Order: sequence, then structure tokens, then C-alpha cells
Amino acid sequence: FLPSEMAVCDTEANVLCTEHYGTRSTRRYVQEEDGRIIVWAEQGAQAFRSLWKIFTVYRQISPLCPHLPSPDQNSNYCLSLQAVFLPQGFPESVSEDYLTYQLWDTVQAFASSITGTLATQAVLRGVGVGDSTATIVGATVTWILKDGTGMVGRILFAWLKGSKLDCDAKKWRLFADILNDVAIFMEIVAPAFPACFTLIICVSGVFKSIVGVAGGATRAALTAHQARRDNMADVSAKDGSQETLVNLAGLLVSLVLVPVVTDNIALTYVLYLLFTTLHLYANYRAVRGVVMETLNQTRLNILTNHFLREGRVLTPARANPEEPVLPGFQSQVVVSIGSPLKKLVNSVSDLKKASGKNRKKYLLGVRRAAGAVCVVLKRESRSVDMIQAGFHAEILGSLIRGGCSGCTVEPEAFRELEKRVKEAQDDRLWDVVVESHLLVDKLFPNFLNGLIEGGWETERNLLDSDEWRLSYDVEDKKRQ
Repeated sequence: FLPSEMAVCDTEANVLCTEHYGTRSTRRYVQEEDGRIIVWAEQGAQAFRSLWKIFTVYRQISPLCPHLPSPDQNSNYCLSLQAVFLPQGFPESVSEDYLTYQLWDTVQAFASSITGTLATQAVLRGVGVGDSTATIVGATVTWILKDGTGMVGRILFAWLKGSKLDCDAKKWRLFADILNDVAIFMEIVAPAFPACFTLIICVSGVFKSIVGVAGGATRAALTAHQARRDNMADVSAKDGSQETLVNLAGLLVSLVLVPVVTDNIALTYVLYLLFTTLHLYANYRAVRGVVMETLNQTRLNILTNHFLREGRVLTPARANPEEPVLPGFQSQVVVSIGSPLKKLVNSVSDLKKASGKNRKKYLLGVRRAAGAVCVVLKRESRSVDMIQAGFHAEILGSLIRGGCSGCTVEPEAFRELEKRVKEAQDDRLWDVVVESHLLVDKLFPNFLNGLIEGGWETERNLLDSDEWRLSYDVEDKKRQ
């Protein structure tokens, strides 16, 4: 309840306490003469206040809505809507990019719901709904084959690419939505090719199963990024509520569209093109709006190259927009972290060269012809060691590509190493690898400090390291 006009005239000196509901609402309490504690002032939900004032004016001039809530109650209504569709404690309980991502994700979900309806109608028409000559057995077999091939595709994709989905969540998220649109297009055109209808539907089912794996896994990865108070379940649940509301809106629109597009293939294609364009654009903007603080190999590549050129580390907000999110775009040099030892060395001499002059918790080698850098991790290596190994690998990758000409950090050392790379005849470049250890010893402490100061997560990473770990060291064996 709110105090009377007389109580409101009291000064703020009488305020007993103030409480906050995150940054969304503030209440101040005062004590009345009879000892009661009442709300002296309440603020919050400013974005809704002007709208409620418009409704209040309408209530004052119209007898049709005498029970419309007053503007003083608008914050309660705002908080109720927030409690239904947003995580508790929003916006402090989620990442700063949460709202941007969710708004665009809502748009893409609506567009996908419409195109999905068009595809469902086409598939039903293709299996014989409305055709007196079609049989139940034929339709059932087609549906079983579609689901069966989809299940096989789901298992195979999870086996082949499951470990990649965390590391490049944004790229795989966009890939999943592109593939989903391809699958929907195949379902829409399938009735036009009755001889190949079952085959097309089965291929579409495989694509949609891949979409399910990639989309679900990357959604979980993005939820883990957005949840800042160990509230993954709440963030995921509210995301489901938002998507359900959007799908309900899409369902209502589909009820209007379905009678219109029935037996009108041209209009079906036009609507598919329009909503697919909206779907892809919204997805692109959604993943572009995500600002990840964990390092994957792509972001580490961006940070390393900028550090070598400018001598400083980009913040997550500056580095993420430079990360390519379209499938197929990657660094020219392949970095493999956590590789087995047999991929790196063939002799004890190579093992000593890979270890370098300074003792690190990883071994590293180059295959110039293949454009690859292999990193073998020791058993005691931790996240910072993996980041250092990735940083080292990116420096060697720059040397292989000849892209260190613009380096302003230790330019003399880089010029000398580039010269030795050009003059070297062997594919493994062991002399360059040995000298690069000394260079990394100079550069990595400043790079690591820049990561910490810039707000990057260093206690964990997404560098897609394999599980091989080395526990045998030649030098340790000699000292025993």
C-alpha cells in the first residue's frame, strides 16, 4: 500500500530502509506515528510507466474500463511479466548480451515456425493426405523411413562433431539454422517429385536430425555462457517459455496462412523465401550479438594477431565481432591441441627439440607442408598451459604463413625467425620451434596479463583439445 499525501510530504530523513529488486525496482520504507512501516516511494519498470499513463488517461475519460490498474501499480505488472519470461534477477543474473540474443532468437523462432508449417503441409500432401489412391501402409512406411534415417544421422553426427559444438557454438548454431532451412525447402519441393519423394524426405530427415543435435547442443553452450549465477536451469526454462510463446504466435498466423497457400505452390515458395530470409538474418544477428569470454582457437587467433601488431589484447566486446560465424571460415594453419605423441615426433632427438630449452607443460611441433601445428599436452597441464600452447601455436602459424611482417612486438626476433623459416629445407622446422620457445617466454606473461585485465576467462577454455596426455619425459628419466 502507498502512503497518503500527508505522508509523502515527509522528507527522506524519515526513511528507515531501502530495498532493491536488482536494478528493476526500488522501495523506500518510512515509519508512521502508530509504529507501522509503510512504503514511502516505489520506483521501477520505467519503460512501462509512460504506457500505463496513457491507459490511465483513457480510464479517466472512459467509463468502459474503470478497473484499469493505476500507474502506481505498473511496476508490479512489469515484474510479473519479467518473472514469467525472464530469468530471476534479470539483468544481473545473465550476461550483457542476453537481451540482444534473445530478441533476435525470438524473431528467428517465429520465422522458423511459419516455414515449418509450410513444410508439414507439403509432407502431408506428399504422403497422400487428400489423395484417395494413397494407402495407409505407404504413408506409414515413408514416415518410418524418414524417422529411422534421422535417428541414424543423429547418432553419426554426434559421434563425429560432438566435441566441436562447444568450441564453436556460434558457428554451429548458425550452421544448424541454415541446414534447417535447406531441410524445409526439400520437404516443400518433395511433392513435385513423386518418384523420389521418399528419398528426399529421408535426406531431409537426416538434415533435421543434425539440426536437432547441433541446435540443442549449441543452445546449451550459449545458456551456460548467459547464466551468471549458476542459474542454467532457470535461463533454459525461461528460454523455453519465450520460444513456446513465439511458437504459439506462429501457430496462430499459420492458421490464417494454411488455407491461403493450399493448392497455391507459387505463394508457398514466395512465403518460404520471405520467412527464410528473415530467419537467416535474425540468426546471423543473434550469434553476432553473443560476446563470449572463453577462448576458442578462432578467438585466440584474433587476439594473438592483434597483440603481435598492436602490443595489447582486445577485450571480449572488441574481439567477438571479428570472429567469423559462417561455416567454412577458419585459420589457414590447423592447430591440434592434445595430439598423441606419435603425430609429433619420430625419435628421441625430435622429442628433445619439441620440448625446447625451457621446461613447459606441453610439447610442440610443425608440419609446414600440411600447414599444421601439433601440441602434445603433459598430464599436469592446466587451462593456462593450454592457452600458452595455443598462443605458441598461433605464433608458429604466423611464421609459416609469413604473416609476421607487421609485428611491432619483438620485431627483430620475428624477422630472424621468418628468415630461418624461408631458408629451412626440412618440413619440421625444429630449429625454428626451439627458438620460438624463447620468444614465447618473453611474450606470454604480458599476453596473459592482457587477457585477465580484458575480462577473458583463463581458468577454462574451449580450445578443442583432445584427451591425450603425456606423462613420460626424457630429461626426468635421465635424472633418476
